[in-house]
Amino acid sequence: MPAQLPPDRPTFRQAFRFWLKLGFVSFGGPAGQIALLHEEVVVRRGWVEEQQFLHALNYCMLLPGPEAQQLATYTGWLLHRTRGALVAGGLFVLPSALILWGLSLAYVHLGRFESVGGILRGLKAAVLALVVAALLRIGKKALRTPAHWIFATLSFAALASGSIPYPVVVFGAMAAGLAIGRWRPAWIPPAGPGPRAAAPPRGEAADPPGLRRFITVATLGLLLWWGPVLALGAWLGWTHTLAREGMFFGKAATVTFGGAYAVLPYVARHAVEVQGWLSPGEMMDGLAFAETTPGPLIMVLQFVGFLGGWHHPGELPPLLAATLGAAITTWATFAPSFLWILLGAPHLESWRRLGPLNTALSAVTAVVVGVILHLAVWLGLKGIAAEPGMARGWMALLALGVFLATARWKWPVAAVVLASGLAGWALTRTLG
Repeated sequence: MPAQLPPDRPTFRQAFRFWLKLGFVSFGGPAGQIALLHEEVVVRRGWVEEQQFLHALNYCMLLPGPEAQQLATYTGWLLHRTRGALVAGGLFVLPSALILWGLSLAYVHLGRFESVGGILRGLKAAVLALVVAALLRIGKKALRTPAHWIFATLSFAALASGSIPYPVVVFGAMAAGLAIGRWRPAWIPPAGPGPRAAAPPRGEAADPPGLRRFITVATLGLLLWWGPVLALGAWLGWTHTLAREGMFFGKAATVTFGGAYAVLPYVARHAVEVQGWLSPGEMMDGLAFAETTPGPLIMVLQFVGFLGGWHHPGELPPLLAATLGAAITTWATFAPSFLWILLGAPHLESWRRLGPLNTALSAVTAVVVGVILHLAVWLGLKGIAAEPGMARGWMALLALGVFLATARWKWPVAAVVLASGLAGWALTRTLG
């Protein structure tokens, strides 16, 4: 008879329903989605232990690509290994991809949607509240020593200065953490895994896999990642827009560290100024769509791929070219994230007890606190303080209401976020 799951571990069916729901309600960009995921799987459900979640977040912050989707994939792996990772990461993206395809189709036929700005107003307030709540929760757990506070303060100052790139901050902290773990380990004592951290899913071994699995996963992952891109190039020719989109976004997925906010300036410059796939105004409209739909903010790249195919279909019908452009862009952007997690997570979990590495990742956790604080300040200045007159006060009250509803009264986060979007739309209709 198979061993019973621990009481706080979900069955695969329960987890599947959760990931499906999350895919439809994960608004708010990377920070808001990380806060929502932490609230749901750590605080409310207790499926993942706090230190395990922070460890996963540390790893995802070091990877190129969308860290919120990678964190969902890692969390799914923690719960149900490979199938859990595929379901969690896939459902985090799929609802958003379908919704954004529909919005893109409507956009090319109907033009801009004025109501998007109102919904975005409400979501800005909700995201600010969720980010502040996450800052308080994660900061309380992560800032355990004076060294942690120093790392958080320096990372905030570096990002606020605008002169030090995000990857330099993160990898610099990791290098400093490794040095501390080697020569001054008492400065950042290890937190150690909690009682649930070592419990693998039913039927899974706790030991890390060997070289054979690593090579198999890497080979299969690379073939699946680049196979569709190579097929498009062989079919349409390498000068066709769809082939160029696949190549560009496939390469971008390997070099764009720092999540969506770091990727977008690079992509916008290439897509608008170099390739001419869309106009600057269309790029801004795509960003608004991505902000007001669930899923990763980086889904704006699907809008770029859609319009690139629509404007430059070659011999294909425009709708087919646009749909293929959206599909290959989404595939090339997110497929490597599954590869990074399935390759790294089994080994990272077994290395959690290694002193210097644990110290380095603990330093990265403190940096994450500084990053979240910087984002909270930025959202407050750009999303609330920039509002005109009476709207500024209403937005501040809405943000306070979301914070109290989720952090104090424990209302369902998804419902509160959706209500915030509707409140922002109503506010815009009333105040203009």
